[in-house]
Amino acid sequence: MKRTRAETDVSHRSISRRAALLGGAQLLFMGGLAARMQFLQVDQADQFRLLAEENRINVRLIPPSRGEVFDRNGVRLAQNAPSYRIVIVREDAGDIDATLARLSRIMTIEPETIDRVKDELRRSAPFLPVTIASDVTWEEISRVSVNAPALPGVTPEVGLSRVYPQGSDFAHVLGYVGPVSDYDLEKIEDPEPVLMIPRFQIGKVGVETKLEPLLRGKAGAKRVEVNASGRVMRELDRREGIPGSDLQLSIDAKLQGYVQARLDGESASAVVMDCDTGDLLACASAPTFDPNLFVRGISSKDYSTLTSNKYRPLASKTVQGVYPPGSTFKMITALAGLEAGIIGPDDTAYCPGHLTVSGRRFHCWKRAGHGWVDLETSLKRSCDVYYYDLAIKVGIENISAMARKFGLGIRHDVPMSAVAKGLAPTMDWKSQTYGQSWRVGDTVNVSIGQGFMLTSPMQLAVMTARIATGRSVEPRLVKSVNGVEEPSRAGEPIGVSEINMRRMRRAMYEVVNNRRGTAYGSRIIEETMRMAGKTGTSQVRNITAAERRAGVIRNEDLPWERRDHALFVNFAPYDNPKYAVAVIVEHGGGGSKAAAPVARDITLQALYDGPPPLEAYPSKDRERIAEQQERLRDMQPLVSVPGSDQA
Repeated sequence: MKRTRAETDVSHRSISRRAALLGGAQLLFMGGLAARMQFLQVDQADQFRLLAEENRINVRLIPPSRGEVFDRNGVRLAQNAPSYRIVIVREDAGDIDATLARLSRIMTIEPETIDRVKDELRRSAPFLPVTIASDVTWEEISRVSVNAPALPGVTPEVGLSRVYPQGSDFAHVLGYVGPVSDYDLEKIEDPEPVLMIPRFQIGKVGVETKLEPLLRGKAGAKRVEVNASGRVMRELDRREGIPGSDLQLSIDAKLQGYVQARLDGESASAVVMDCDTGDLLACASAPTFDPNLFVRGISSKDYSTLTSNKYRPLASKTVQGVYPPGSTFKMITALAGLEAGIIGPDDTAYCPGHLTVSGRRFHCWKRAGHGWVDLETSLKRSCDVYYYDLAIKVGIENISAMARKFGLGIRHDVPMSAVAKGLAPTMDWKSQTYGQSWRVGDTVNVSIGQGFMLTSPMQLAVMTARIATGRSVEPRLVKSVNGVEEPSRAGEPIGVSEINMRRMRRAMYEVVNNRRGTAYGSRIIEETMRMAGKTGTSQVRNITAAERRAGVIRNEDLPWERRDHALFVNFAPYDNPKYAVAVIVEHGGGGSKAAAPVARDITLQALYDGPPPLEAYPSKDRERIAEQQERLRDMQPLVSVPGSDQA
């Protein structure tokens, strides 16, 4: 049927609209496509060019060089030495098993090492290098380099390894470094990327861990061009990291070496402190260990030997060990009585050899007693009964407050591991800890440094320095950081009557220099070097009434671990105190026999800055001391002081 003109016009208009819509859609599509092409090819060209380059350019972290550690005279204690290593990058290696198998035919790789590498590759990011072997020889480096085309992703590198040139002398102070562990990462809230590098080393104990942020520095980065197999072709650019800070410790390496040698064969510790500044000049625990073993990866056999040793060579006894201070605490009890006005220097007490308190008999170390004694005599002869009687009058709260004033029962701020707080007990402490009331007998025990009272060798050195100076001296281990001196810790006046302090110093002088003093055998003869001190013996077992009736077993007849601890504290010279010394010999017996001679030798070594003349010793000891000096000289490592011709 023929269409009318009107129908034809309607049909034409409909077709025109459709054509227009279709054309518009096509135009819109082409315009969008053109815009997208412009965006991709023009606006985002730089970004896509970078992405393309990243197929052949890798960015790798550059571990920072760790800060070095020096003694107070510039002697290196911890340094970085070049070390060759072989690393592998997972994303460049392809077939890990095949690559490691080929590598094991070129150099010796233990099966457990291969297992460790595979485990670290699985856990680490694909672009991070994993160390296969450290401290490899130049010959091994050469063989790996020659066979590079067959070892994709495997690269020889030159890195830095931690070395402790003084060996075991500073093990307990410096500590050591080791690979970052999962446990280490859990303790860090936002770990830096460099810590994620497998086998990256951080401080584990001692100064190395306590000052880790200072020593570690900041990582750098480098951009390297790699080929299709992942082999590094060239380095494009490098941004060096920030090296760690260099530290100068207050320790004197020569004195530290002497102290370690003098303590050899004992389970013991010694601290030497500068009375003026608080500087720790020596801080030694015996026996010790070689920290270099831990850096390289200590064997199970070596580690078992250390952990099974009853003398506990891994323990830093100077700050970690806590002991009853024994009679070295008597100065604190006496000062508490003097400051409270309860006793005067001429007041006397009678010692029949014991004191009965609440039906219990507390014995003096001298079974027959000391008779009538005043303050100076009680300290000189170390009478226990005098302090039993005094403590009952003074009370535990006053005694403990005085102990804290002199640095006991306080955790001192030194960057070493497991620094102990010790204990200066109070009534509330016993109630909260044991749910029991404080008893008078507890006070009597504390008066002579027994019972609940616990101190570390460092705290005893602090106490002695404060008695010597009348100031609240604090221990300082770090002398400077990057050459910038740390503040002195000389402290302010301690707030105790200077008259009472002089009385206490004089009584300590009599302990060493009076013929009836308990440390007379360890005196210094040289007038200008005379020292003042106090012996101490702390029991580690209870002596029963039955044993006393039968006769107390001598220390030397007991098993080692049941013998008394031997202690001695001193300062010198008496007229112008320079050094405070504290020595503890674990299970050494009497302080006058085991600890005082050690402390005297250490004090003289510090005063003379080297071996003292034999004339400084009593004449009866000189032949023995001469032999001892020769033996100890052979035991000490040679320490070269920068700027000096002497070793």
